[in-house]
Amino acid sequence: MPVPQAKVTHVTELVTRAREGDRLAFDRLVELHAPAAYSLAYRITRCREDAEDCVQEAFVRAYAGLRKFRGEAAFSTWLYRVTLNVAREAAKKRGRAPIPASDLRAEGTDDVPDLDQLGRRDHPLQQAPEEEALAGQRRRVVLEAVQALPGHHREVIVLYDLQGLSYEEIAAVLKVRVGTVKSRLNRARLALKDALTGQMELLRE
Repeated sequence: MPVPQAKVTHVTELVTRAREGDRLAFDRLVELHAPAAYSLAYRITRCREDAEDCVQEAFVRAYAGLRKFRGEAAFSTWLYRVTLNVAREAAKKRGRAPIPASDLRAEGTDDVPDLDQLGRRDHPLQQAPEEEALAGQRRRVVLEAVQALPGHHREVIVLYDLQGLSYEEIAAVLKVRVGTVKSRLNRARLALKDALTGQMELLRE
């Protein structure tokens, strides 16, 4: 997730210090942003080991390119772009192998919403204990459908519905216009609904 507003000033100070060569400041940036970077990398690569490697590589690239960071976008947005590029490369290298069943509830994927939650960012998923198994099945079905989408559709679904980025943040990450993000997201959701047509009864229970 993006860094909360209360931490923005703190992050800005850390970035300034890191650009001046303060390694401890950069290490703190890693601590703050690594969970979100891992979540993004995992959802793109579909492999925990690849995601961990991607995060390491993303921070190596970020550190090397930190002096080029001019602050036009938030540091978290810039890092998302770096992480996404690394994850794309890893996913392309690995190919589109199905996600392992054992990884469906891996760290960073427990908050995957069911279809009814997609696009409803103000309504967190509420689960009664007796509904946990059914909710888990729904998450699994939706996650598998998301992972099967073409890359440009999967990315925008992941960034908006799963990572919680705004249209503006996604536009900055993907280097496209906000209107492009909105139209791409609409097409991605239609593709996802088509993919889930045979599972609608389960998702509506």
